[in-house]
Amino acid sequence: MDLVNHTWTQNFLLAGFTTTGALQPLAFLGTLCIYLLTLAGNLFIIVLVQADSRLSTPMYFFISVLSFLELWYVSTTVPTLLHTLLHRHSCISSTGCFVQLYVFHSLGMTECYLLGVMALDRYLAICCPLHYHALMSRQVQLWLAGVTWVAGFSAALVPASLTATLPFCLKEVAHYFCDLAPLMRLACVDTRWHNEVHGAVIGVATGCNLVLILGLYGGILRAVLKLPSAASRARAFSTCSSHITVVVLFYASAFTVYVGSPGSLLEGIDKHIALVYAFLTPFLNPIIYTLRNKEVKDAMKRVRVRIRTILQEV
Repeated sequence: MDLVNHTWTQNFLLAGFTTTGALQPLAFLGTLCIYLLTLAGNLFIIVLVQADSRLSTPMYFFISVLSFLELWYVSTTVPTLLHTLLHRHSCISSTGCFVQLYVFHSLGMTECYLLGVMALDRYLAICCPLHYHALMSRQVQLWLAGVTWVAGFSAALVPASLTATLPFCLKEVAHYFCDLAPLMRLACVDTRWHNEVHGAVIGVATGCNLVLILGLYGGILRAVLKLPSAASRARAFSTCSSHITVVVLFYASAFTVYVGSPGSLLEGIDKHIALVYAFLTPFLNPIIYTLRNKEVKDAMKRVRVRIRTILQEV
């Protein structure tokens, strides 16, 4: 049999998580509730930034872009997760599998770059306050946001295209979505070279971006420590705390899976870690940016008063 043709005609079976008895409907309902709350929370951030003029700043523009990205990011994998929880497995075509692989990694790399841009925004706001609005004009904001999407979707072409050309002899994927490591294990050929290329591309893309973030926050730390009062230092740090929390959550889990050889983890472990950066992080981001942010809380109050006023007039 022609192995290449076999690759393109077969379906894959997503094994997902093993749930039995009463745990199965509970796991499904819990996942569905978190998914719906994730969609609602990120949509809320986008609408709030658009509705309140005081949030028309570069920082909140990038936060809304991140929320928009998270809507697509979580929706790339959760539907198959829900299907596997309900039916204990999910069948997906080879084309659908590779499209999911590409879109998931494209959005993941886009988020890496976007987190770097958000760190740059905080650096300019704190270290170059007099020139901040000139440096971070609306045109620059749109350009930076566009570059992150182009860079993310371009970088993901390499691992996705290499994986799609492999011949596969097995079809059961030990994951709840099509990811690099579980697909590598199904190949009929030696994939060590592919793993090295995947690790290099993803490692360089995410690693260089993390170095940039750390360097920018090093500059922020030096600038903040020079501020005259403790109150001003605390205020400066508060504008960065939410972003730092998101960076730690995302990178700590993603690096565990993808830096180095994508197939280095034990089979089945990567899907549990993936729940953190592919499912829980998009759910937690709106919470982090609302509960830890006084400006967002104040904007929520202003919008609530405005809505109440409109309803009373009607």
